[in-house]
Amino acid sequence: MTEPAGETAPEAPEAVEPEVPEAVEPVGEPAEDVREGAGDSEPRTPDSATEEAGEAEEAGEAEETEEAGETGEAGETEEAGEAAAGEAGTGPEAGAEGSDTPELTDAQAELAAQRELRARIEARKAEKEGPLASGAKLSGTAADLLAAVRAVEGGAASGSSVFEAPEPPPRRPSPEAAPAMTVRPPVQASAAVPAPGTTAAVREVLARGGAPETLAGQVAAALGEGAAGVLGEDPWQLLAVPGVRPEQADGFARALLGAECGPDDPRRAVALTVWLLERAALQGDTALELQAVRAGLAQQAVSDPEKAVEVAVSEGAVLVFQEETTEEHVADEEEPDETAETAAAEVPSAPVLLGLDRYALAEESLADGLARLVRTATADTWEGSELEHAAGAHGLVLHTGGEASRAEPVALVAAARARGLRALLAVHGEGGRRALGAAGAEAVTVAALLSGAAGPGRDEEGAFALDLLAVLDAPQLDVETAAMLVESLWDGCRLVLSGDPEVLGAPGAGRVFTDALAARVCPRIASRVPDPGPLGELVSGIGVGELNQVEAPGKEVVIVPVRDAGEAVHRTVQLVADSVPRAIGVPSEQTQVITVGHGGSAGTRALNAALKQRLNPGPGRFGGYDPGDRVAYAPVPGRTVTGTVLSADAEGLRLRCGDGELLVPKERVESALRHGWALTAHQAAGTRWPAVVVVLPGDAAAGLSRPWVYTAFGRAERHLSVVHGVDQALARAVAEVVAPERTTRLRPLLEGLLATPEE
Repeated sequence: MTEPAGETAPEAPEAVEPEVPEAVEPVGEPAEDVREGAGDSEPRTPDSATEEAGEAEEAGEAEETEEAGETGEAGETEEAGEAAAGEAGTGPEAGAEGSDTPELTDAQAELAAQRELRARIEARKAEKEGPLASGAKLSGTAADLLAAVRAVEGGAASGSSVFEAPEPPPRRPSPEAAPAMTVRPPVQASAAVPAPGTTAAVREVLARGGAPETLAGQVAAALGEGAAGVLGEDPWQLLAVPGVRPEQADGFARALLGAECGPDDPRRAVALTVWLLERAALQGDTALELQAVRAGLAQQAVSDPEKAVEVAVSEGAVLVFQEETTEEHVADEEEPDETAETAAAEVPSAPVLLGLDRYALAEESLADGLARLVRTATADTWEGSELEHAAGAHGLVLHTGGEASRAEPVALVAAARARGLRALLAVHGEGGRRALGAAGAEAVTVAALLSGAAGPGRDEEGAFALDLLAVLDAPQLDVETAAMLVESLWDGCRLVLSGDPEVLGAPGAGRVFTDALAARVCPRIASRVPDPGPLGELVSGIGVGELNQVEAPGKEVVIVPVRDAGEAVHRTVQLVADSVPRAIGVPSEQTQVITVGHGGSAGTRALNAALKQRLNPGPGRFGGYDPGDRVAYAPVPGRTVTGTVLSADAEGLRLRCGDGELLVPKERVESALRHGWALTAHQAAGTRWPAVVVVLPGDAAAGLSRPWVYTAFGRAERHLSVVHGVDQALARAVAEVVAPERTTRLRPLLEGLLATPEE
């Protein structure tokens, strides 16, 4: 019924037998394969048009392409909903020698951080007895919510008359002095395991409804100790398990309820409304417009979507918002009063939004926290770069630029420490931390910082002992992670968010960096440091919508034209296994393949099967994996950790990830692990490799966009090969296809809290 959710859901090893070339052609050696840029609008392909192999499959796999939405994870989650419906995959076999439990890694740290955030949100919800008093104008009871949406829709009230004004954020004192960096013993992260009795009871209910009993653990984890009773009374709660689709939940409900089951059952209406909002969160939205929710319910055979929404609101399952409309440039000062009044009347009202409380509270908390940092910072004059000047004078600074610009926040942190301040540098992933470490800069990952595995100590209120925190890869911050990070900074601490706004957005809900930039409530420093070399020139052009030719005398950029997806897989294996190591000098283990999606004839599944057969053949005796396999592990949805399989034992698979080891529990191997020779661009964001092979088969054209191409091409440090089979679609995507807008509330919240009177 379901397949595991998350971007790194596993795939069964397919019997792929790629054509092995008799003679491997080195990258760039043939004149027709070496291009001055991968961005030529007319790629050198054979005279015949590129065959659109796999068009029928493309239709079935459309949801799996990464650019179905900005993150594409909803499609991948639905794809995940099919494998668990079948037979459960074989977990790792016992018998291999295991090692002692390793110290906390970033994957375990991320789990601990997410649990801490959930606990804070639940505590905050419990403390609120009346309306939520923050910038969201969010009502506090279900009746108030329902009355609000009706009043706004009917024109009887405006957003300002229905919703409440924010309270001033609480002040937090500065913590006592602490070292700039203190690595403490790791906090042991143990995932919440349902009681055996709970799981057994859920398994019995699933069996009665004809659902796979292998879902029992996920259902028990999602619904809690009383999961069996909840599921028996409301079968549509099965939708709380990631990857379950409405038609599957409907079938389960029919088997349990019989004649009582109907498409307009109120329980179904509530569950479907929540499901639509959860699905939107996988696309990056923290809320949805009311009309979009109604349309989604209508597609699920709900006869009265308006009533269904009212039921979901009255039950308190979803929340209602309407932000105040900012009337910009309503009329020129010299225009007559009646013209100004007419123009003001024509300003459209802000749409009514529906959202889940977890994202609403996270966005409100983040907006309040950022406003607190802005208001409580003590202005100081710092000599040095433009970024140092801004950080000295302001509590919040946004810094933009490409890969080369990362040196500027690194220098800022070093300068702050030289001034005697407690300063820290944080990055998105372990790959970015290792790269900075190799360059002589000390950094921690955001996950490790939040979990307490690394970084400074906290005071009794939970605030970090820091005077300045600089966060690289800020576009990868989802709203929940960012909220917890900002909540951990004391009044007066300086926060610098740095990143490239052109890359793909965060894999989770929200667009924190983009919204903060758009709100214009703090200094924004644009780096003037260009990315060097042919790769830097190519990627910089893509960022402004131009796929330029670049001179690449050292074979920094090579294009490999292909006719169909089968040839794309064949050439990719050839490049990774032979051509790039021989002609460029980068070994296979330092070469990363990036493609558009998991499905399709040249998606990650097909490519990983072919690459495993060539680079590490084996029977897959440990749940489909062998020692030496490259893998991608998702400790939480949207967060990918890459590594290599070391061994397996009764507990699970043991991986080598960077400098440490990581245990993937046996029960999570099927749901959270994939082979990792080939990744999607979202999985690769935040990490760079010496060589990258980007695969663009003909059936991938619909998944291309400028941010996708920018992100994928920008992962290469020394060499980029483009396996090109999309003809003119690549140039069109760069020039015309931008990322879809996410529906979020952070920007208006920040503007409401921090906008100056003249703005």
